[in-house]
Amino acid sequence: MPHAVLRRAVRETVSGLPREFWWLWTSTLVNRLGAFVATFMALYLTLDRGYSASYAGLVASLHGLGGVVSSLAAGVMTDRFGRRPTLLVAQVSTAGSVALLGFMHHPVAIASVAFLVGMASNASRPAVQAMMADIVRPEDRVRAFSLNYWAVNLGFAVSSMGAGFIAEFSYLAGFLIEAGMTLVCALVVFAKLPESKPVQVAKETEPVVGLGTVLRDGRFMSVVGLSFLVALVFQQGSVGLPVAMGAAGFTPADYGTAIAVNGVLIVALQIPVTRFIEHRDPKRLLVISSVLAGYGFGLTAFAGSVAVFTLTVCVWTLAEIVNAPTQTGLVVRLSPVHGRGRYQGMYTLSWALAALIAPVMSGVVIDRFGAAWLWGLCAVVGTAAGLGYGLLMRRLPTEDSVRESGREPSGVVVARDSAVEVTPAAARISPVVEAGTAPQAGATPA
Repeated sequence: MPHAVLRRAVRETVSGLPREFWWLWTSTLVNRLGAFVATFMALYLTLDRGYSASYAGLVASLHGLGGVVSSLAAGVMTDRFGRRPTLLVAQVSTAGSVALLGFMHHPVAIASVAFLVGMASNASRPAVQAMMADIVRPEDRVRAFSLNYWAVNLGFAVSSMGAGFIAEFSYLAGFLIEAGMTLVCALVVFAKLPESKPVQVAKETEPVVGLGTVLRDGRFMSVVGLSFLVALVFQQGSVGLPVAMGAAGFTPADYGTAIAVNGVLIVALQIPVTRFIEHRDPKRLLVISSVLAGYGFGLTAFAGSVAVFTLTVCVWTLAEIVNAPTQTGLVVRLSPVHGRGRYQGMYTLSWALAALIAPVMSGVVIDRFGAAWLWGLCAVVGTAAGLGYGLLMRRLPTEDSVRESGREPSGVVVARDSAVEVTPAAARISPVVEAGTAPQAGATPA
């Protein structure tokens, strides 16, 4: 019986999503399966090339800065030129720059190419998220984003294990394999994914969406700010936690044991938890996950053994599992159809900035005040983000009113094989057709 229940749960989780989504999902999984360089970059620079830890940190910062620079530019490209061209340019550029990085020896050359790798690799994110929003029905988006997040973590878990073996053989092989896998992703996009950018039919009724439009959207920018706070907290799992454990006398293997639970839990729980939260109130989910993340890291102040550190990782990982797809779904909900790339680019920028600032923040706080202050600060920031979401979501319209106000406008047709043109008149007659959706049987309303 449990086997039958499991089969039914898996079938319900993966059913109803379009074929294009699964090709995009496959591309994501292949990309993360080949993500070796991020895992061994610091070891490559310090052990193989003989550079200092400070230089390795500089290279990591430049990589992050490249992601910050490309976030908005990629969002504009996604809206102006399309999702598919942006993905192809980003993935081919990533493959070329990663391969080039493996042949660089001079410190200036390594740092410069690392900056380019950061730009290219981050440029695909707004396009992926915009394309996913285009091709997946609104009521299925949380599930789709969750499955994509699951693929990212599954691929990264496998690539992290493989990176160590590849590094023992040849660091250059790791660079070249990642470049090759990224090219495979580009081939999947080229061969299997049609352009999904919605085509505007009634241009005179649709306002032009520019970066200024995004910046003036106070409600959305509030979400970006809250996302930045939550991202600052989650980043401490990879920047603050290892430093704090090392300062407390724990070994790198101890940290590896604790943090490995993060990936294991995401792979094991992301799909069943998504089934539980898929149609629940996003306000409550974002408030709870933000506070849980803050206090999950806050509990680290009381950790004195690997077991307790591992327990705290379990707490904030559960928050991550809930927060990631819910937050992305909210961003799509607030994004105009013809401005999804720019809006997703701004959202991506919040995480890129957090990745850039979090290492500096954790280092300064730990050096000047001690690790306990860092974990207390995480609890405060998580609580502030939770309160912010609570206040913001009280003023958030329902999905139907958002769609009627132009966030999911009629008069557009998604450029894919199964698309059907919907005119404003037809949309008024049949709002279900306009949304391209039908309520799922037995679905619980959000």
